[in-house]
Amino acid sequence: MREHTRRSALRGASVVGMAAMASTAPATVASARNRGPTTFVFVAGSNGSASNEPELAMRGHRTVGVNLPGHEVTSGQFRAAYQAPQDLDALATAPSPVAGTTLRDYARVTSEVVRRVARNGPVVLVGGSMGGATISLVGNQIPDLIDRIVYDAALCCVDLPTMTDYFTTAEGSTSLAPLLAGGAIGDPQAIGASRTNWRTADKDFLAKAKKALMAGGTDAEFFAMLNFLQPDEALSPMTENARVQARSWGRIPRTYIRHTEDLMIPIALQDRMITEADALTPDNRFDVRSVRTSHVPTAERYPEIVAILDELAL
Repeated sequence: MREHTRRSALRGASVVGMAAMASTAPATVASARNRGPTTFVFVAGSNGSASNEPELAMRGHRTVGVNLPGHEVTSGQFRAAYQAPQDLDALATAPSPVAGTTLRDYARVTSEVVRRVARNGPVVLVGGSMGGATISLVGNQIPDLIDRIVYDAALCCVDLPTMTDYFTTAEGSTSLAPLLAGGAIGDPQAIGASRTNWRTADKDFLAKAKKALMAGGTDAEFFAMLNFLQPDEALSPMTENARVQARSWGRIPRTYIRHTEDLMIPIALQDRMITEADALTPDNRFDVRSVRTSHVPTAERYPEIVAILDELAL
């Protein structure tokens, strides 16, 4: 449930054959495109904002953060009632700009961005946390325009259809995501969103949120991260079908960056999704990397993730 703050079993023998037949398609299509610098397209997770990565840009790559519907700067999520001193009554009742927004909407906008940047060179599509479901759908839709897909401690639905399904598994049961419920405000059905007051002064909630999201980080970087988060997230994405498809998504070269100290998407759950995906397309397995960091990477560890992405550039 995190965004990039500085800058989620084999189906039968026939699947193997389909993956093998399709394995050369992306290279064929990519070779026909203008081979300019690699563009990294970043898709935020829950409550995230569009964010670029300046360090990658300084290393010669292009970076684009996707403005997901309802999460644009102009959407109205950052309203007067959210500022200090907060008007909690108004904050609890204001209609949400993400009301009615779906995971398909997120995928549609992301696909539009990928189509535009793919005209000018290779595309590496990166999703963090819930953003993994978005990039999975995009991979299903336009695999020939994506040169690599990267899950940064992100959800990747393979055997199970929804993100919620994965949190109900034994591997997902230890997630500290329920701790974030302490910051909820308003009636989700009435305002059309799940709303979290990240700017609360409730010390108990803040301590729990830090434990869940950025254990090991300093208070300074934790509060900076909270100020980057938007209060609202759409209601339906967690329960929408985000299962990857072997015929399309399954032929894109892919990388999974494991966050080994993640308490939101536990490492056992990350490993389960990696194992399921590799079984789905055994001829095209995850390139797996590991970083010893929390769900939201700490300032100390984030450069390791940047270095991995830099290495993946084409």
